[in-house]
Amino acid sequence: MNQTKYIFVTGGVSSSLGKGIIAASLAKLLQARGYRTAIQKFDPYINVDPGTLNPYEHGECYVTDDGAETDLDLGHYERFLNVPTSQANNVTTGRVYLSVIEKERRGEFLGKTVQVVPHITNEIKERMQQLGKTGDYDIVITEIGGTVGDIESLPYIESVRQLVWELGENNGIVIHLTLVPYLAAAGELKTKPTQHSVKTLMESGIKADILVCRTEHELSSDLRQKLALFCNVKREAVIQSIDASTIYDVPNLMLEEGLDRVALKKLDLAEKNKPDLKQWNDFLYKLKNPKHTVNIGLVGKYVELQDSYKSILEAFIHAGAVNETKVNVISIHSEYLDEHNAAKKLAGLDGILVAPGFGGRGIEGKIETVRYARENKIPFFGICLGMQMAVIEYARNVMGWEGANSTEMNESTPYPVINIMEEQKNITEMGGTMRLGAWKCHIAEGSLANKIYGSTDILERHRHRYEFNGAYLDEMQNSGLIASGINPDTGLVEVIELENHPFFIGVQYHPEYKSTVANPHPLFVSFVKAAVKKKCE
Repeated sequence: MNQTKYIFVTGGVSSSLGKGIIAASLAKLLQARGYRTAIQKFDPYINVDPGTLNPYEHGECYVTDDGAETDLDLGHYERFLNVPTSQANNVTTGRVYLSVIEKERRGEFLGKTVQVVPHITNEIKERMQQLGKTGDYDIVITEIGGTVGDIESLPYIESVRQLVWELGENNGIVIHLTLVPYLAAAGELKTKPTQHSVKTLMESGIKADILVCRTEHELSSDLRQKLALFCNVKREAVIQSIDASTIYDVPNLMLEEGLDRVALKKLDLAEKNKPDLKQWNDFLYKLKNPKHTVNIGLVGKYVELQDSYKSILEAFIHAGAVNETKVNVISIHSEYLDEHNAAKKLAGLDGILVAPGFGGRGIEGKIETVRYARENKIPFFGICLGMQMAVIEYARNVMGWEGANSTEMNESTPYPVINIMEEQKNITEMGGTMRLGAWKCHIAEGSLANKIYGSTDILERHRHRYEFNGAYLDEMQNSGLIASGINPDTGLVEVIELENHPFFIGVQYHPEYKSTVANPHPLFVSFVKAAVKKKCE
């Protein structure tokens, strides 16, 4: 193949229809046919990245190996394709404008008036082709965030229009994801919102090549014909995307609808072979036919919005399938947990995960949760802040260090067992104080972590500011808290665990980011296995 082909995925009528899942599902099918496929996301918000966004605003912030703080859709891309993403896979309006302004300040535009067209659109087009120009991919799928008609999406839509024209026939196509709502009062599906959305897209100079219709009910043949006629697409290019019991059903549903075949035909590419989805369907079978059920408490402070812990929830799905176990994740708000009600609220759980987070709200509830899990021998898993809370709980209740804390919560604590790194103390910009991306970790032989990973050297992704304070390491280790994972370059503690406990482990990094359908994360797999064992006792 001489030229990379491009697929652009836009959305209409409503947000949250699942552009990311459709893009990931199509990419999975194309990958399974033997095509080298990549996905990227363009977000219309003006933040440079989602790193400073509250999880209530935009769900979790996903982190790549190269330290990019990105949109959570990149997590779906990795979970579906089992291929790592990078900074190049996620671009925001903020990053685009920042780049253009920096170029203007350096005089790169030779004194010209800098405008949305052509300067902003050229920057967007350049970034849209960044992955394709590496020569590593046959097809690049680009998801455009937001909804057609949104004022902030206009530069992206114009960039798509220009790029499809520049690429030439059969080299760039547009898939438009839209909603076909069911009106109960009328007892029928309505196509008018989709017609209006496609019309809005056409007003911007873009003709949809494929229409993917989100719906709660089956689209009849007549309705598909009507959509094809009024939206100016081929009948075969009207694709039904019906509600599914799990997002992992969507690749099979899209295969049945022929989305990949239609896309390949419009790109003038051979179908090659039938997609090989054996491993995927083996996972689905185990997911849908569990032999066990466990209740895992997810203790955090953003539990009202499920997307705040999206990667953790998906990692439990992957680990549950491996263990042929249905994992019921029970969200528990740490802000409403204390020493008086913790036992009641945490009773009956087969395992407890204390989630990541930032700031002081709800941390005392997390500390009480760790205490309950430690004293009652309940399988415990702490991630990032959850690991730090385990260290604080141990310092207070086992070491007897009253007032032990993190300097994030209390700068004047007498026992700062969690502290910010020295080199970060003078950094003022929030985005600059993070330890981000993949870092090495050496694991002690014979430790629980060693048994779980089956290795002594691992690479895991980080997103945090504060660390285990090495000044207290020897004393705490002598008392029974094992630092089983250490960064070989910095000496920073990455993993802690306890002996004489069925399963107690805390990690400074975010293992959930690396869990995929093809490679469920071993920490989650082992944690669910420990919960099943606890349930069967």
